[in-house]
Amino acid sequence: MIKVALLSRWHVHADDYAGNVKENDNMSIEVVWDEEVERGEGWARELNVPFEQDLQAVLANPNIDAVIVNTSTNMHKEVIIAAAKHKKHIFTEKVLAFTVQDAEEIYAAVQEAGVKLMVSLPRLTDNNFLYAEKSINEGWIGKVTMVRCRFAHNGGVAPEGQENGWLPARFFDKEQAGGGAMIDLGAHPIYLTNRLAGKAAGVYARLHKANSTTVDDNSVLLVDYESGALGIIETSFVSNGSPFQLEVYGTEGTLRISDDKIHINSANVKSQELTEVLPALPMPMVQWINAIKTGETPTITKEDVINLTLINEAAVKSHDEGRRIEL
Repeated sequence: MIKVALLSRWHVHADDYAGNVKENDNMSIEVVWDEEVERGEGWARELNVPFEQDLQAVLANPNIDAVIVNTSTNMHKEVIIAAAKHKKHIFTEKVLAFTVQDAEEIYAAVQEAGVKLMVSLPRLTDNNFLYAEKSINEGWIGKVTMVRCRFAHNGGVAPEGQENGWLPARFFDKEQAGGGAMIDLGAHPIYLTNRLAGKAAGVYARLHKANSTTVDDNSVLLVDYESGALGIIETSFVSNGSPFQLEVYGTEGTLRISDDKIHINSANVKSQELTEVLPALPMPMVQWINAIKTGETPTITKEDVINLTLINEAAVKSHDEGRRIEL
């Protein structure tokens, strides 16, 4: 049994991860800590577990094997390194850190401690994404020339008569979140496009404020890759009814994914609509558990995590300076 401490309910997915633990026979929730005491105490009551106000007391507790970190992103480095020093395995929400240097320092602490770190990049395990990888590996589309990926929602749109949309106001706090739509929701298109197109060579960003006055809420990146492919990455907090879209274009074909529908137009494949169901990979938390219990190597890698931060860091610099950033 892996005994887990939940560290903060700041992130909107914190409840999801608590639910994952409760549903898993290999794990148990032992204690809650939160940087906001009232929020943490309420969560602990809901989960019927103790609340501990002192983070160091949680981390020093020999009964705790692992932590799930859902603090604001600006606290990740401090909290995760502290957990690693106390030999706790760590699961955390994306993004890992605001800069590559901070991310590398986190990984160095994790490696020194000999613990397992998993950053939740769930769409890398999705069976539809696996079709995109297969379209490249099987030569269906030839040489990749462009990848376009869009992930957007309307969390920043306030209904009539209300001040805010359904996304918590703290997600628009630049100090805590590090940015807006691109660093949060745009993370998914970034890590997917990186995986399909390879090593990035340069980034040009437009981090636009449509409704927000504090952080970007409607943004796009143009990334060129050493492979010669271009990446178009789109995200928004102010887009109603926008489906998830992933498109892979190549010299011999095109693969288009919109939500759960997959279409291919290729000289190398007869069917225009793919109906074969590929088995999805284990979700990030399951991969983390397997790594702890059996030493199994996760499919979500340090490279995926570092390259996500690399693009985010370059995007901010590109927008601020109004130019393409060489990587």
